[in-house]
Amino acid sequence: MNTSNKEQAAQEREVLTDEEMASQVRELLYRNMISGQRGGFDYHYTKPSPGTYPYQYFWDTCFHVFILLAMDEVDMAKKHMRSLFQMQRPDGFVGHMSYWKRLWPARITDIFQLRPKDALRVYKPHMSALVQPPLAAEAVLRIYRHTPDQQFLNEMLPRLTSYYNWLQRNRDFEGEGLLSIISPYESGLDWKASFDPVLQYDKGQAGPLLFWKVLQVDAHNFIHNYHLPAIYRSNRFIVKDAAFNTIYAQNLEALAQLCSLAGDHDACQYYQTQANKTGRSILRYMYDEADAAFYDLAGHNFQKLKVRTGTIFFPVVLRQVPEEVCKRVLHRHLQQKDGFHVPYPIPSLAVNEPAFNPDASLYIWRGPTWVMFNWFMHGHLLEAGYRQEAQDLLLSIKRLIAKSGFREYYNPFTGEGHGAEEFTWSGLVLDMIRRQQVEEENRS
Repeated sequence: MNTSNKEQAAQEREVLTDEEMASQVRELLYRNMISGQRGGFDYHYTKPSPGTYPYQYFWDTCFHVFILLAMDEVDMAKKHMRSLFQMQRPDGFVGHMSYWKRLWPARITDIFQLRPKDALRVYKPHMSALVQPPLAAEAVLRIYRHTPDQQFLNEMLPRLTSYYNWLQRNRDFEGEGLLSIISPYESGLDWKASFDPVLQYDKGQAGPLLFWKVLQVDAHNFIHNYHLPAIYRSNRFIVKDAAFNTIYAQNLEALAQLCSLAGDHDACQYYQTQANKTGRSILRYMYDEADAAFYDLAGHNFQKLKVRTGTIFFPVVLRQVPEEVCKRVLHRHLQQKDGFHVPYPIPSLAVNEPAFNPDASLYIWRGPTWVMFNWFMHGHLLEAGYRQEAQDLLLSIKRLIAKSGFREYYNPFTGEGHGAEEFTWSGLVLDMIRRQQVEEENRS
């Protein structure tokens, strides 16, 4: 994956300066930002894309917080988090989509992602019945670290603890510290190829039959009124996603730190214990020593889904994963040519997997490069001393943006942009730039 100094210098001349990048990302976010009042709520969020994704999404909002903080827009970041938790249910649940201004789903079939009673009330603000990777605690902690605000912390902490307690009560079905998702959409990686065996889809390349099978999962959950014990017993789609659970473990640690900052040391110890439990279970159940990879798990028996997606790296960021395991995973898949060595890394699926498709498709996350993968791994690589690898990931994103603009995803071989235009996730490059600068300052 390493590039020579001469190649790197040539590539760096192709990209925007950091100042130019920051200016364009700022313009992009403000163009996509929306605020207002409806149904007694004040909402303020950024659309990931003006036409394709016009709603407030859970982990997208957290991404936007990281981008806003890289631009020192602290108050705007706070508004986004407050809006995300505006419709939180009394039991702590927060849906993966908040419908504020535009109330009808983008696809008619998305109606199955609502609780039946909400499907009858789409004329007013409501949430989906699904969850998404739980990045909220890290987003709030980032805000506090940027500009300590005890009042904001005291406002958000009860909402966060209620939300993470809901996840633990309702999605850790077996008590092992691992959360299960009940729909592919909950992963945030909608058509992830590792889900194909669970869906009994064996065609490799995605097609209409895969859409139908995923639709059946959502319809099944809808018919069961999103009653989680019944959905678990049916075992239709019960998956422990490696990325989802890695983010959960990270955010339990962030929540523990927030509790400590608020002076609640008992709660701090509780959430840190939960984070340790999740991290150990990820290592115990998801890690495959022969493949040096962390796999998603299916069903009540924790069956490994041995498909090499871009999330096989994710758990290396956890403190509970031994250093030798981290080195083995990174060496095997990131530093060697083991399916992920492409001109524009990191592809969302190993290039030698049957489902791999690098081009534009309705069935996303099955080959192209997404900024999110590089952003997620970048911070860990810096901390672990893989400075060249981290710099390569940042340069890859800069080159993609210079070549194709702010797009949803990119061809990992050509850099051609696909999917939604004016896509805000690409703005995570600013957070990567900020981290790289801090790391360099700390070394000097």
